[in-house]
Amino acid sequence: MESSSFRDCEAWRAEGLPLSTSSNEACKLYDAILTQYVTWRNIGSVGGLEGCFSAIKAADPNFVMGHVMSTGMELMGTASSPRLNQRLASAVKKTVELATCQNITQREKLHVKAMELFSLGYLKGLYSFGLMETRFYDQAEKVAMEGLALVPDDAWSVHSVAHVYEMKAEADKGLKFMESREKDWRVSDMLASHNYWHWALYFIEKGQYEAALQIFDSEIFKRCKATGSMLDVVDSSSLLSRLEMEGVCVKDRWREMLQVTLPHTDDHVTLFNDLHFLMASLGAKETGASQRLLEGLQELAKTPGDNYQHELAGPVGVPVCQALMEYQGGNYGQAVELMYPVRYRMVEMGGSDAQRDVFNQLLIHAALKSDDKHHQRLGRCLLVEREALRPNSPLTDRLMRRAMALHS
Repeated sequence: MESSSFRDCEAWRAEGLPLSTSSNEACKLYDAILTQYVTWRNIGSVGGLEGCFSAIKAADPNFVMGHVMSTGMELMGTASSPRLNQRLASAVKKTVELATCQNITQREKLHVKAMELFSLGYLKGLYSFGLMETRFYDQAEKVAMEGLALVPDDAWSVHSVAHVYEMKAEADKGLKFMESREKDWRVSDMLASHNYWHWALYFIEKGQYEAALQIFDSEIFKRCKATGSMLDVVDSSSLLSRLEMEGVCVKDRWREMLQVTLPHTDDHVTLFNDLHFLMASLGAKETGASQRLLEGLQELAKTPGDNYQHELAGPVGVPVCQALMEYQGGNYGQAVELMYPVRYRMVEMGGSDAQRDVFNQLLIHAALKSDDKHHQRLGRCLLVEREALRPNSPLTDRLMRRAMALHS
């Protein structure tokens, strides 16, 4: 590829992607770097990537995106860390300083911020979470711990580790981990409530319900009422549902919860949210709100348009809503018949594996409580499956004993 084919300042502006430099040479070298990066090959005529990195700084020493590319790619190479490499740390600092003192575009500012966050290790938490949701639990924990070594107050890395211990039913490790790092992550107000939710799940796993309720009252629901954040709302409903399935009386808390969810009954933004609003109205025995939510969803399912959530309402959302309503009414067999056929499609509604586990638990409880022998056998099979996925889970062991007591 000839250097004449790379875009100069005017060509970048014509693309709607102006670069904050007056050097045509710097713009062309920026294009050359991008081309080599996306094609995974060095172009000899421009000196390869390393040659371009040197040349772009010479063409315009203050070109912010030139620094973003050279420093960012070194960071992504992971051969060195700014924590140990002072030269690399200085390069990051210089890029940020250049961006601060120049009138660059918003897009360029975002590139700088992404590079800075990567250098601090925050992106390790995000990467770890992706590994965790694809069930590479050991690798996810390792990457998150690397992130925390760089940034101890990275609440997302804490969050990822919390998920790992939840999915592996390692409640004791989870409790110790969350407590030891609480002072670091509790100040992350947008995620703190969710991390407390994970902490409470460990107590439910161990059957320590009062401890879970204490966290709900003092941290989770208090923050939920203050923020109205949907993440906090679904966490609150989910926790109360899990406790109720374990036989804990939470009816007064459901009434309080309803005051938060009731204004959202007709929102129908996501099915995941809708189901958690429904949990609250069912728990509070607010039949009118429950029915209105279901009927609203049924109407939207008839003419979903381009809304994917509404498209999913008919085959998945409505049956799960109906299953929750049947379960609440004591019609456990009907709840199984509605939920079991769609259990593998519930992932389409959103939420993490840990968040959707409330529906797995509800299906198991419904199957065990059903009068239908086939459902009871199904419940026991689901417990065997759960034990295989989460060995040594106290919660699974309790449900196993309940199944034996009910069906012996």
